Amino acid sequence: MRKNIYLSNFSLEDALNLYRENLKITPCYEEIDVKDSLDKISFEGVFAKISNPFYNSSAMDGIATVAEKTYGASEKNHIKLKRLIDYIEVDTGDPIPQNFDCVIMVEDLIRETEDEVKIYNGATVWQNIRSIGEDIVEGSLIIPKRHRITPQDIGGIIAGGIKKIKVYKSPVVGIIPTGSEIVELNDNLKKGDIVEFNSKMMSAQVKSWGGIPICYDIVIDDFDKIKEVLTKATKECDIVIINAGSSAGREDYTADAISELGKVYVHGIAIKPGKPVILGEIDGKITVGVPGYPVSSFFVTEYILKPLIFEIQGIIKEEEEKIEAKLSKRVVSSLKYLEFVRVKLGIVENNIIATPIQRGAGSIMSLIDCHGVLEVPQNLEGYEKGENVSIKMLKPLNEIKNTLILIGSHDPILDIAGDLMRDKDSRFSLSSAHVGSMGGILALRNNECHMATSHLLDENTGEYNTSYIKRYLNYEDMVIVKFVKRVQGILTKKDCDFKINSIEDIKNLKLRFVNRQKGSGTRILFDYLLKKYSINKEDINGYDREEFTHLLVAEAIKNGDADCGIAVYSAAKMMDLNFIKIDDEEYDIILPKKYLEFNLFKQFYEVITGEEFKSKLKDLGGYDFSELGKIISID
Repeated sequence: MRKNIYLSNFSLEDALNLYRENLKITPCYEEIDVKDSLDKISFEGVFAKISNPFYNSSAMDGIATVAEKTYGASEKNHIKLKRLIDYIEVDTGDPIPQNFDCVIMVEDLIRETEDEVKIYNGATVWQNIRSIGEDIVEGSLIIPKRHRITPQDIGGIIAGGIKKIKVYKSPVVGIIPTGSEIVELNDNLKKGDIVEFNSKMMSAQVKSWGGIPICYDIVIDDFDKIKEVLTKATKECDIVIINAGSSAGREDYTADAISELGKVYVHGIAIKPGKPVILGEIDGKITVGVPGYPVSSFFVTEYILKPLIFEIQGIIKEEEEKIEAKLSKRVVSSLKYLEFVRVKLGIVENNIIATPIQRGAGSIMSLIDCHGVLEVPQNLEGYEKGENVSIKMLKPLNEIKNTLILIGSHDPILDIAGDLMRDKDSRFSLSSAHVGSMGGILALRNNECHMATSHLLDENTGEYNTSYIKRYLNYEDMVIVKFVKRVQGILTKKDCDFKINSIEDIKNLKLRFVNRQKGSGTRILFDYLLKKYSINKEDINGYDREEFTHLLVAEAIKNGDADCGIAVYSAAKMMDLNFIKIDDEEYDIILPKKYLEFNLFKQFYEVITGEEFKSKLKDLGGYDFSELGKIISID
């Protein structure tokens, strides 16, 4: 087997154009029952076979008569009509005999006997009669070609006398996950196992685009086995996606397997994430090698496979929903790639604020948390903080309008509050970004959030948060909403072979430490303790290793990547770790006074002061919520 390690660097547009030129996509149709055609795309215009209604019918319950016989009727001059001579009784939808030309509603009749009525209003010709073809005329167009079929379309097509309809055939898309290290989710995972979920995510994408996904079993990194499954899939499917193995590593066989069975037109596109994508064909079938990282997989399928699947189905590409937003921080990019930057969005002071989130290709949570995507063109080095940029929406704008934005210090209870807020009223949500206490205060200053969480200790006064608010914010416009008092401590594994009693032991025992990021309250507390005990940060093994949340610190210790770190008690409990208390602190919410009347904040406030939230705090442990909800103005 020849190993080709060359990766091209086509632009996205050039790669797709080249691929289309070689593929020569020819959509085809299938004929299905109209009742099964919802959301399918019509292959041709649909014309009525019959009129609807196909006979003249009554539009009301009443009597069918001749208009001329009613002329002159009034309140003072009732006209008498005899059944079967002057009229017949009809219900809505009944056919109207040709010798009658109007219908009088039952409400406008005076019943004299079973066979005789009086009327007090004259009728007009064709009054209350539905003409043949009033709704649909035989031979008229009901829906055009390449039209997505709606429920009302189904009703209209059947009313037009049609039982079956030609629609674009939905492509069958085979998805092949590869990798010796990946496994299906099970209860016996071991180190080295990577849970395979990309194929499930891509399957859902394909289904949402009208395709029919088929997920094949995981294939190990073996050239012959990959070829075998590719051969099978190309016989059974219209499109084949092979996930992972698309780069140029020693166990990346996708490009060579496709090349040996068919053709590779493009191997490498100037996009980030997703560069090592492969565009090829086997037996005339679209065959795409998709990188293994989940974010890369998502963007490759979104930007490359989606338009191809749409084209096969005759779907006219809809205009993407985009909005203008103000960047909350600088975005630096490379001139080498078109880069997709995930962002969170929120509306503050009538401005849509876009906050970039983590950019790693392996973070599935960055796709779950983001509201939209900022595309940084290949020839641009990035965007400056405060610059207005265009965001491609991944979630509806209405969701962003109903999002309360919190930026600041992390605590697991924020996830609980957000979940309860959503449960209370699904229209509202909490978006929290964990950038540390100082990051939250600066975000408030720049009008980039509605509120911030903070636990900043003033070394001189021993007071929390107030001095920082006075230093960095127009404090007279701000309030503190007391949240919780919580316990910070040193976390270690329960089966560790050392014992910690104080911060000094971290230095003396030369333990591997995991720190929090600069600007976080926990980092400031740790620096304060180092100063208090006259310890140089250079003497702490791991001082420069940073994590952004308490749970990430706990996870690193649980996994054995570090011996110890500082975090809140609840993180230790959730990860089943030892906890050595070092300090009590005040973890508060800071926001402008005017937002106290903000409906979104009222929803949040109602949740955090409610009994269900307090009950969950008790279950977690390590929190004092005796002052929860108390609002304090800053003097």
